[in-house]
Formats: sequence, C-alpha cells, structure tokens
Amino acid sequence: MKNVPEITVGVVAVSRDCFPIELSKRRHKKLIETCVQMELPVVGLQTIIETENNIEQALEEIQKNNVNALVIYLGNFGPEGPSTQLAQKFRPVGPVMFAAAAEETEENLIHGRGDAYCGLLSASYNLGLREVKVYIPEYPIGTPEEVANMIADFIPIARTIIGLRHLKIISFGPRPQDFYACNAPIKPLFNLGVEVMENSELDLYDIYRSSENDPHIPAIVNEMAKELGAGNQYPDVLKKLAQYEVALETFMERNKGTSRYVVFANKCWPSFEKYFTFVPCYVNSRLAAKGIPVSCEVDIYGVLSEYIATCATTVPATLLDVNNTVPEDMYKSVKNTIGDYKLTDLFMGFHCGNTPYNCIVSAQMKYQLIMHRLMEPGKEPDITRGTLEGRIKPGDITIFRLQSAADSKLRAYIAEGEVIDIEPKSFGGIGIFAIQEMGRFYRHGLVEKQFPHHTAVAFKHAGKALFEIMKLLEIRDISVNLPKGMRYKTENPF
Repeated sequence: MKNVPEITVGVVAVSRDCFPIELSKRRHKKLIETCVQMELPVVGLQTIIETENNIEQALEEIQKNNVNALVIYLGNFGPEGPSTQLAQKFRPVGPVMFAAAAEETEENLIHGRGDAYCGLLSASYNLGLREVKVYIPEYPIGTPEEVANMIADFIPIARTIIGLRHLKIISFGPRPQDFYACNAPIKPLFNLGVEVMENSELDLYDIYRSSENDPHIPAIVNEMAKELGAGNQYPDVLKKLAQYEVALETFMERNKGTSRYVVFANKCWPSFEKYFTFVPCYVNSRLAAKGIPVSCEVDIYGVLSEYIATCATTVPATLLDVNNTVPEDMYKSVKNTIGDYKLTDLFMGFHCGNTPYNCIVSAQMKYQLIMHRLMEPGKEPDITRGTLEGRIKPGDITIFRLQSAADSKLRAYIAEGEVIDIEPKSFGGIGIFAIQEMGRFYRHGLVEKQFPHHTAVAFKHAGKALFEIMKLLEIRDISVNLPKGMRYKTENPF
C-alpha cells in the first residue's frame, strides 16, 4: 500500500539521577529484544535521558535513524523535566508514547526498585504544564512483553497521525444539490494539518481528456481485465476507465506539493456520465485498494475517514451508505445464521460499486441502476456502466466517521461489528451489517449528532486504535455503540 506512512519507532529510556542508571539500561535492553522478537519496526536509542544535556544527543540519534514515532520508556522514576522536554521537541516530527517498567521480583525491591509507577504520574503532570499531548496506553505500566504489546498498539496510531499531518485532499466539483450532508467546513481540516485543493468538474474533464494517449493505458486495461475475469461484463468500457485512472494518478503526483499522501473527493453524478460516458465507481475501488481512497459526491470528510481507517489497519477501506433496514421476513428466514442479533442490530451497507475487488464476493462490473433510471430510462445501459458490484465479504468490520458540521466542531463515531454471510438480494456493492445495539446507536449516535449517511468501513476491528487516534486529535465528542443497560444522554429512560 503506497499511500500510507511507514513507521520507525524509536524507544528511548530515561533515568532519574538518584536511581541506578543501570536499571533503566537493563530494562530498555530487554524491551528492545522483545520488540525485535515480535518483528516490530523499532530502533533502540542508545542515549539515556538523565538531564537536559542528553536531549540534543537523543534528537541527533533520532534523526540519524529516521525515527518518526517515539516511545519514552521509564525504566525507573525518570526525570520529569527532560523527559517531557524531549516529547515537546519531537512532536513536530511525529507522535509520542509514554510507558513505564513494572517491578520484576520481590527478591530485588531495594536496589532494584525503579518506582516508574510513581514517575509516570510526575511526567503526566509535567506534560500538562507544557500542553504536550501524547499517547498513554490504558494501563501504561508493564513487563517487557506487555510494553512491547503497547508499542504494537501505538504503531497504527502513529501511522495515522503522521498520515494526516502530510495529507492533501483533492476534490473535483461542488456537492450535488441534494447532498448538503457532504458539507465540508475547511477550517477544522487545516487544524488537523490536512491540506485541501478544490477544483471544478471542468478541471477533471480536462485532465481526463489530456490523458487520452497515455502509454500506460493498455497495461491498465489488461490489469483490469485480469482482475475482473468472468465478471468483466462490459470490456469495451475498460479503456475509458483506464484513462480516468491514469488521469487521477498523474494529477496526484503532479499536485502533491509539500504533502506526501493524497486522497480524492470527486463529484460522480449527474453531469459526469453525460461527458465522461461511464461511471467512475470501479476506478474508485481500484484506487482504494492501493491506499488512495476516492469518495463519492465530493464527500471530503468521508474520504478523510476512509484514509484514517486505511492508515489504522493497512487494509483498504470503503465508503458506504448506512442504507436500508433488513426486512422482517428476511430476518426470520435466516435467523439461524444471524444468531443473537436483534432485527434492529442489522442494516444494509450499500454503494454503487466503489468497494475494493478483494472485499467483494464474486465481483462483477455492472451498470448503476439508480443512475440508469434517471439518465437512460428504457434504454440499454451505456453511460451508466462501470460499477463494481457484488455481496460484501463476511467478516469483521468497523464503521467510523470523523465529521465537522455547521458549527465547525469535529465529532466522531466508532462501532465494531461484522458483515454476516447472508445474501442481501439487492444490487450494488452491498452487505448485511450487524452491530450490537445498532438501533439505539443509530438514533442517539448518528441521528442525534447529525452525522451524514456515508460511513467509512474498515474491514477489521479497529475501534481501539481509532478511539486513541481521536483522543490524540483532541476530538471531544466520540460516540460509540453503548451496550444494553447503558443509556445515551438523550435516551428516554421511560
């Protein structure tokens, strides 16, 4: 996946001068050995932070090793001032995690006691004084094995934070008239470090036409045909789609500017089909598979959410409508497959055909039925061809969205669930989603907080990482699906 950061975690030990430095050195060495055994992308920094004089040396070592995420490890109590100063100076480079060593044995609690449990309290207080936001695990004290697992949890968080700091969202066209839900206040994006480049639909058409004779098109046509196999129902449209894919990727490379990563939010109907003579859904799915999400209907916060999900999991994500309920007769007919889920725990996630090929069962290129009704009624499909359709593969998922509404305040929701192995009996890229207490979450999370109908879908459980990412981004309002018996603030207790 070429459009997400690669992480190198530097682990630096700290030691308070009235504690044995050898204790921190020994615990740090054991931690690094454990991380190496787990094949984590970790560099054990040799500098031990005791005083301010060690900070510049540590920063030089960090730069030399191309470290872009830092773990400050309290092998003993640690010096709260230099420890937090290092975090403060590193933060422009990347995110910082604090963790501390647990005591090893009752046999050595005099000269071998580190008091890092106490030291982390002092460090956290000093971080507050300096207004330095860092990642602190749920229980940040542990053995080398436990701290190594904390670092493993930190890596997707770090990857996402760095990705956002160097992300540009390129959009083409204004939102369609009936999609005010895709409203995108720009200021909160700048606050996250995300750049935005807005263009017109005419610009998009121009770069498409300019790519007509690109020499890469035949190879992409062959690649598409091979990927689709028997599902290639409209082979004559592949050249147009390949030309569109080349146009977007070329524009991306030429317009990154100072950013490192790029995603797209593009208008895809209704005028698109008349001029381009296809729908862009299959190309959107292919780019998402490469780590370059492309949202529909110029949904800027939708593609931002897809990119966050992609960075958090390193698995291609998609953007779906939280679309329709599951009919009661269908629910009853497949009750044995559904298990303990209630009818209101289920919904169908749907979009025209932008979900990556590997996430769909028996994917086929088809035409967009809803647009066909609007644009080609009573005719054979022509300008509405180009979707990638099929049943979304069963398995774990997380739905997620980060959004700014009219008040320009960022809010988010996160819920883990699964796609059930049931035929939806409908069209598009579609699946039956099951999330515990979805009915209540839909009402008091999504509707109450005025989220739009698009949700980013990560194809694994990623709630833990996403929640910590939102905290590091200082998102104060995070909705999750509460279990039965735990009420939302607006939920009627009667």
